[in-house]
This record gives sequence, structure tokens and C-alpha cells, in this order.
Amino acid sequence: MPVTVRLSQQFYDRFGEQVTNELVDWFNQVDATYKSDLRELNEQNFQRFDAKLEQRWAQLEARWDRRLAELETKWERRFSELRLEIGRLENRMESGFRDIRSGVHTDLAVLDAKLTKRMFYFWAGTVFPLIGVMIALMR
Repeated sequence: MPVTVRLSQQFYDRFGEQVTNELVDWFNQVDATYKSDLRELNEQNFQRFDAKLEQRWAQLEARWDRRLAELETKWERRFSELRLEIGRLENRMESGFRDIRSGVHTDLAVLDAKLTKRMFYFWAGTVFPLIGVMIALMR
């Protein structure tokens, strides 16, 4: 858009139509040059801004990737520690159950022996007097 130069009538009268029109054309050229230079400068600044933004975005992304990798490593280490602890607990439980099972088997064997002995005493205590009563009745 050209500059609208408004010059006074005295200016036209003193310098003439041709000089005044040349001056207006010169103003328009200077304006176009400044606009072009300003546009170029803005494009250069935007390109620098865009490059810095891309660089910072890449740095931020790399930092997040590094932090996520550290966090993942940390969690993996904790999970493996937890798995080891669970394995130790399972071994302790199996050992405890094995001890309990063998204790129960031993206790049942002792109980079985006691019951067998008591049953023999009961049988002997019942059979011998019965035989004695039968002998007494037969005589």
C-alpha cells in the first residue's frame, strides 16, 4: 500500500508538480523498501525462533525420555527386589509347612500307636474275664 503523502499547496507551488510527484514516488519506494526489509527481518526472526523452539523441544523430549528411562529402571529394580522377597517368603512358608506336615505325621503315628495299645488293653481286658466266666460256667 503506497504512502499517502499530503503536501501543502505551497509545496506544489514552490517546487512544481513534477518535483513533488518525484518526491511522492521516492517516499513510496522508501516505504516499499522498508516494508520489504521489515518482512525479511521478521521472517529471519521467526526462523530463528522456530529453530530455537525445535531445539528446546528436542531437549525437553530428551530430558523426559531420560527421566522415564530412569523411572522405568528404578521400578524394574524394585519389582525384582519384590520378586526376590516373595520367593524368600514362599521358601520359608514351604519349609514351615513341611515342618508342620512332618510334625503332624509324627503326632498321628504316636496317636495311632497309643490307640492300638489301648485297644489291645481293652480287648485283653474284655476277652480274659469273658474266658474266665465261660470256664466257670462250664464246670
